[in-house]
Amino acid sequence: MKIVLLESLGITQELLDSYVQALTAGGHEFTAYERTDDIAVQIEEAKDADILMIANMPLKADVINACPNLKYINVAFTGVDHVALDAAKARGIKVSNASGYSTVAVAELTLAMILDLLRYVPQVEAACRAGGTKAGFIGSELEGKTVGIIGTGAIGTKVAELVHAFGAKVIAYNGFSNKADTDLIKYMPLKDMLSQSDIVSLHCPVTDKSRGLINAETIGCMKPTAFLVNEARGPVVDSQALADALNSGKIAGAGIDVFETEPPLDTNHPLLHAKNTIVTPHVAFATKESMEKRAVIVFDNIHTFLAGKQQNVIL
Repeated sequence: MKIVLLESLGITQELLDSYVQALTAGGHEFTAYERTDDIAVQIEEAKDADILMIANMPLKADVINACPNLKYINVAFTGVDHVALDAAKARGIKVSNASGYSTVAVAELTLAMILDLLRYVPQVEAACRAGGTKAGFIGSELEGKTVGIIGTGAIGTKVAELVHAFGAKVIAYNGFSNKADTDLIKYMPLKDMLSQSDIVSLHCPVTDKSRGLINAETIGCMKPTAFLVNEARGPVVDSQALADALNSGKIAGAGIDVFETEPPLDTNHPLLHAKNTIVTPHVAFATKESMEKRAVIVFDNIHTFLAGKQQNVIL
């Protein structure tokens, strides 16, 4: 099999070589390229591949359809909305992801954003550098707050555990599954959850049910003192509606790690100029530890596929 990696996995060359050696010892060919968004170059690099590996770079139908031998797409990421799944499905190409590698990384940055928002960390840091004081920026504690979670998979559940350890109550939206209440999480309809939450944290994939779920109407259900954190996927939120709500004081602030497109963003993006908003360029998943966990998963995906089976199945 010819295996082609189209972008870096964020691990050392030494570690990558150790994984590649196990494949080449089995008679397989492995080639790695630096990421490019040039479709023509992607096609040239991928055209002979039996297996394609990517992380979060878009993989369009034009590239998939230009690979006559392609049998398997191995996505070193949790979300797969950047992959032309319809094209893969039409050709019977299998697709797996790397679910689980970033659970701790995303949950920890979510907690950091929540604490930064509650304690006005960006504002007091700027005031301190400018020779100022804490005046006007007396924050709040997470203990005793209610955190509403949209998406209680592995990451959402980990966030629930972390905020609960700080003394917060956890509630969640019941619209994605029929999960029963637990000692940790109580489920309820969206508007009820939003109206009761001091912090709303998003951890769901982009689907027909979740796309645009946070919009002017649903934001209107939130407390004016509430914060929104999005470390899920950008299209879950109507960015302009959220920016308008932040700038008009309808909610107190936001922490945003994901957008409709991958950074670098247009510098006119509304959330880059919204009040009381922490923005990061899609970094929640990226830690040294998570990159190493991811490599274990994606190379295990390949060995499983080569053995005639499939794990972490998307298609």
